[in-house]
Amino acid sequence: MRYVKWTLIALIVLIVGGFAHYTLPQHDIVRIVNTYEERQDISGWTTIFWQEAGNGTATEQSRDVQFIQAVRPNGKAVVYRNEDTGWGWPPYFKFDTANLYTEAADAISTKAAPEWVSVTHYGWRSRLLSSFPNATAIKPVAGPDVTFIPWANIIILTVLFLFVVTLYRMWQQFRQRTIEPLVDDVEDVLELADEKKDSAVDKVKGWFGR
Repeated sequence: MRYVKWTLIALIVLIVGGFAHYTLPQHDIVRIVNTYEERQDISGWTTIFWQEAGNGTATEQSRDVQFIQAVRPNGKAVVYRNEDTGWGWPPYFKFDTANLYTEAADAISTKAAPEWVSVTHYGWRSRLLSSFPNATAIKPVAGPDVTFIPWANIIILTVLFLFVVTLYRMWQQFRQRTIEPLVDDVEDVLELADEKKDSAVDKVKGWFGR
């Protein structure tokens, strides 16, 4: 039973951690090399990695999507999609896809004369699932060695932690004030019934003995 408990806890932590890692903003220092628009046929369960209809995108499953190609300081390529989130999830309230696409095109640079930018995004890049992180902001930086303190993530995770701790404390108080007294009352009733049963059995035995 103990292994089942810890397996469930590990599974919950893995799901929550994966959800947070996918949803929370991340910052990449990159050099933009190209922007383009491509028709995407979106279907099946992989639609969870694309914005839903009504968030500023086309309603049909086949639609044109804007992409931003970039290169990291270590030379590895990365591709971002550029879609509005609208009022949907995750709550980035992004409505400036066209502006961001223009900023990305304006920041294109060559390997000989690189211009480094910070791309804020959420999501994962998976070649197998054909999923791309969604860029939400582009900001010029001084160089490829610039680092960011993820204040937004720190604040959100802190609030989430305090919320979970508060729920746990409320559950503990509810259990101590309501559930445990009820369990004690049930145990007392069962003990009293058991005592009455033993007394009745003793009386019956005594009657047959006489």
